[in-house]
Amino acid sequence: MVIDFHTHIFADNIAKRAIPTIEEKGSIKAVLDGTKPRLLASMEEAGIDKSVVLPIATKPGQTRTINEWAAREQDDKTIFFGTLHPDNEDYKEHIRFIAEQGFKGVKLHPDYQDFFVDDERMYPIYYEILSAGLMLMFHAGLDVGYNPPYHCVPKRLRTVLDTMQGGVIIAAHLGGQSMWHEVEKYLVGRNVYFDTSMGLCFYPVEQFERIVNNHNAKMILFGTDSPWDNQAEELQRMRETGLTPEQLDCILYKNAERLLSL
Repeated sequence: MVIDFHTHIFADNIAKRAIPTIEEKGSIKAVLDGTKPRLLASMEEAGIDKSVVLPIATKPGQTRTINEWAAREQDDKTIFFGTLHPDNEDYKEHIRFIAEQGFKGVKLHPDYQDFFVDDERMYPIYYEILSAGLMLMFHAGLDVGYNPPYHCVPKRLRTVLDTMQGGVIIAAHLGGQSMWHEVEKYLVGRNVYFDTSMGLCFYPVEQFERIVNNHNAKMILFGTDSPWDNQAEELQRMRETGLTPEQLDCILYKNAERLLSL
C-alpha cells in the first residue's frame, strides 16, 4: 500500500487555464496536466494506491463550487479534503458541508489566500475545523510563486500549535518549504504532522532522515505535490533513503491509513 497525501487536480475546463497560470507565476513546469484521469494514470504507473486531493479556493466565492465538485469526484482512489477561504463569513456552514460530504480535512494556503497563519482572526476558523473532527493542513514555508514575507513560516506555525493544543494539524513540505533548519528549531517534536511533498529533490537526504528520526516516523506522511512533482520518481527517492523498513511503512501508508480511517 502506498498513499500520496498531497496532490492537486482541477475540473478539466479549469485545469486548462490553471496549470499554465501557475507555471508562469512560479516558473515551474507541471509534470501532469492537472486532471483526474492523468493523476489516476500516474498513480497506476507509480504503484500508488490512493491519493489525497487538496483543492484551494483563492476567492471566497469559489468555496461552495469547488466543494460541490470535489464531492462529485471523490472515490476510492481519490480522497478529498474540502476547501475554505478565510474571508468566508459563513465558514461554519461550509465546514458543516465539508464534514457531511465525508471529506477528511481542510487545506489552507496562507500565501494564496493572503493571511498569516497566526493571525488571531483565524483561530475561530481553526477551532471550528478541528471541532468538526476534520484535519487541518497548511501549505508551509516558501512558495515559488510569491515573494517574502511568507505567510506560514515555522515560528508562526509554532504559535498556532501552542494555541490550539489539539486536533490533527499537518504542515506540508516537511513543515516549511526551504526552511528546514527553522523546522528543526521550532516544529520538530511538536504535535504536528509533516508531509514530504516537494520533497526529496529539494532537501538534503541527511537532514530529512534527521528530521524523521527526531520528530517520529509516525508523524510523517508521504506526499508528492503532483502535478508539480513526479509521483514515481518521488516514491523511488523515498525508498532509497536510509530509513528502516518500519519507518518507510509508517510514512508510505500506515500513518495515512490511521488518519483517514481506512
